[in-house]
Amino acid sequence: MAVAHIRAYQQVEGVEIAALCNPSGRHLDGDFSDVHGNVGSDEPVKLDMTDIAAYRSLDELLADESIDLIDLTTPTFLHREQALAALASGKHVLCEKPLARTGEEAREIAEAAQNAKGFFMPAMCLRFWPEWTWVKEAIDDGRYGRVLSARFRRVAEAPAWGQSTFLDGKKSGGALLDLHIHDADFVRFCFGEPKSIYAQGHTKVSGEIDHVLAQYEVDCGAAVSAEGSWAMTEGFGFSMEYTVNFERATVDFDNTREEDCLKIFEKGKEPETLKLDAPDGYAGQIAYFANCIREGRAPSTVTAADGAGSVELCEAAGRSIKCGELVTLR
Repeated sequence: MAVAHIRAYQQVEGVEIAALCNPSGRHLDGDFSDVHGNVGSDEPVKLDMTDIAAYRSLDELLADESIDLIDLTTPTFLHREQALAALASGKHVLCEKPLARTGEEAREIAEAAQNAKGFFMPAMCLRFWPEWTWVKEAIDDGRYGRVLSARFRRVAEAPAWGQSTFLDGKKSGGALLDLHIHDADFVRFCFGEPKSIYAQGHTKVSGEIDHVLAQYEVDCGAAVSAEGSWAMTEGFGFSMEYTVNFERATVDFDNTREEDCLKIFEKGKEPETLKLDAPDGYAGQIAYFANCIREGRAPSTVTAADGAGSVELCEAAGRSIKCGELVTLR
């Protein structure tokens, strides 16, 4: 995720990468050529470190008065300690998802963020991904009528990197918390806090839930579900999709269709492929947060409380899977 964020910072005007920090010392020469992710560009990243400081201690990084924003792209189990320290330093903080390993830790961060000098934002990049921003707007403005059903899907083989943390469910929370949280958060973003959740799932690689299928009861009455997985067999790759059925249209997104990823089907019209000319969600969220900082306004598109609520929604799915019953949320 550090590489995904570095690429994003390079696209955002007026933002300068001032320092890197890694206790292990890896990549502090700025060479990330061996690091790859699921989505976005696969071009090698190699920074010119001439004017970029390199630290192996977070405390030293936080003491650097020239730095305005701390971006935490670290393993989940470290988020609580590091986010609280960064907030206490008075700096602005962007923290990768999930906000914390547990809902309790996430709420502690959210409470600290309320009282902090700097602004805080969880990096829920899906809220800024062009095709997801578009469908959120379509849901909100009713251009195709009300939503009858919505299905979100994000499935992959087990991560090929960071396995010492990702594949240790006690540290990562498994796919339920680390991957499925994107779609759990987006369901909350579009439809509000669900009334209840019923989920099924299983473990495979982490010792925690690595495949989840969740059904949400939402206020508008739409049939809403989300599926997430790290349990696909090697070679499957990565797929992220959604299908939203409105009264007067069906919209369908599938990243594996590449240039034809977003399609709209309206009654009486030819199917339409919609091409959105906008930066990806990583650059979108960073540009948004940078503008918030410049303008002196706290982020509202996604807040620390949103980050905590989405962790808690994933935990509710885990309880439903374990007990085999519907879990009431409110």
